[in-house]
Amino acid sequence: MAAEADDPSLAATLEKFRLYETRARFYVIGSSREKRWFRVLKIDRSEPSELNVSEDPVWYSLQEVKSLLQRIDEGNRSTGGLAFVTKAYGIAGCIKFLESYYLILVTKRRQIGCICGHAIYCIDESQMITIPHSSVQTDVATSKNELRYKKLLASVDLTKDFFYSYTYPIMQSLQQSVTSAGMKEMPYENLFVWNTFLTEPVRSRCHNTLWTVALVHGHFKQVKLSIFGREINVVLSSRRSRHFAGTRYLKRGVNDHGKVANDVETEQIVFEEEAGSWKGRMSAVVQMRGSIPLFWSQEASRLSPKPDIFGDMIPHMKQQNYILMISPGDMDILS
Repeated sequence: MAAEADDPSLAATLEKFRLYETRARFYVIGSSREKRWFRVLKIDRSEPSELNVSEDPVWYSLQEVKSLLQRIDEGNRSTGGLAFVTKAYGIAGCIKFLESYYLILVTKRRQIGCICGHAIYCIDESQMITIPHSSVQTDVATSKNELRYKKLLASVDLTKDFFYSYTYPIMQSLQQSVTSAGMKEMPYENLFVWNTFLTEPVRSRCHNTLWTVALVHGHFKQVKLSIFGREINVVLSSRRSRHFAGTRYLKRGVNDHGKVANDVETEQIVFEEEAGSWKGRMSAVVQMRGSIPLFWSQEASRLSPKPDIFGDMIPHMKQQNYILMISPGDMDILS
């Protein structure tokens, strides 16, 4: 931590964000966990259908970023100045439907676990913000189709069964994480990162993953056990594949790309409480499941008649006859 205080480049993650707006731009101020160092992301609002994102390469101190925001406010006084919009804990994605781009933010989080000193979070609240200023938007931005697409995206509840980490690659198994402990960025091109497509516009323009969070869908549960006075952590994590996912009625077998339906990787991790980052004793076991890897089809026809269902009013009569049939001689039957 002392090294990070002297060299801001060692603060490899941004965990807390504040969103500001002017008429022409959005400013996302990202900070490290201790709020010692800050970065600035600028998003242009003057284009109705284009996404222009630029990242300031400078690491700012607290006083420097306050001075920067003050200068931005003074420079935009004629158009309303600089206004605070919301605080956030990461960008979950950026998407465009018919015209405008939208920014999807994680606005409330909750810690649900900690693996070797790396915190794991779930999402309690999210928010979708329109990027272009209302003065440059056309009628398409308020059309029925645009509103319908927004409603469809909003129907995906990010507060249910999504989890992420800023510093631990939760989308990988423990074995993969240990062997790639020296990696600098989260592996977004992964089978279990559900917002890979949504975060691509920001990641490709910034050439890093500082501003986005990689969301994994599934289940995460961690409990602590005391065994002969030793604190042991047990983690059960299930990761659903983002390929060919859906209900069993709609998704079965394998698709043309070799992805099986409802592919789930379940991992159990056991490690000691005193273990720091990749220190101490750890063990893990991984189990994978998925639909049978065969091409599956089912013809749905309304012309197929329903089979008649008959109810037997005296079911015990058949049971008694069956018992008598298999009973040898004069054996007494007790029922």
